[in-house]
Amino acid sequence: MRRFLLPLLLVLLAACATAPQPGGTAASEAPAPAGTAQRDSAEWEPAIRAFEAQDARVRRMPGSVVFVGSSSIRMWTTLADDFPGVALINRGYGGSRVYDSVHYAERIVVPYQPRAVVFYAGDNDLNDGRTPRQVRDDFAAFVRKVQAAAPKARIAFVSIKPSPSRAALLPQVREANALVRDFARGVRNVDYLDVYAPMLDAGGAPREELFLADRLHMNRAGYEIWIGVVGPWLAKLPSPA
Repeated sequence: MRRFLLPLLLVLLAACATAPQPGGTAASEAPAPAGTAQRDSAEWEPAIRAFEAQDARVRRMPGSVVFVGSSSIRMWTTLADDFPGVALINRGYGGSRVYDSVHYAERIVVPYQPRAVVFYAGDNDLNDGRTPRQVRDDFAAFVRKVQAAAPKARIAFVSIKPSPSRAALLPQVREANALVRDFARGVRNVDYLDVYAPMLDAGGAPREELFLADRLHMNRAGYEIWIGVVGPWLAKLPSPA
């Protein structure tokens, strides 16, 4: 009888160890603490693989300027015309967060051996419930990854824009921008580019005329402001080796 009871006991113990915790969630799948809101970066894997498929057909461009980030970068389809004479690579993927670009830096930034990186993200992070400090810390992690592989590359953080559809987030946007600006001041080859202020009206509200009907993404007038801020920064970059 003991020969049969021992295996049965072991099976029951194993089942208890893997059983869901109260509330139906397994211990290894416990939700993140409130306010951290970090969805899995793997949701962008198809977009990253599409970039890599392009790389397989087109020779990589060492010494280029990589634009990376969320939909404001992805939808900037006139980069080549807006900055003539600059070798540019657009690696924007809409809806992404700062930490997504940290996750994929080795695949969509580092391989190009860039002389500079123009980075935009953060508003999706705040909309997901992440804090301004988390935005700053994630951008710092992105900088560390890029600088570890390309120590001489300059990195510009384009400030989080004031979208009318997310006006309720403006206090968090201002705090995140200030934290990133202060971080950039203390790190070599990192700059903060302010597009937030010129996108506000005299009363401090987002300028509706700079946005598409969704009041989230920019129209050409909005991008003209970005060109006026990013262009002078690009012009000061050292010439490619």
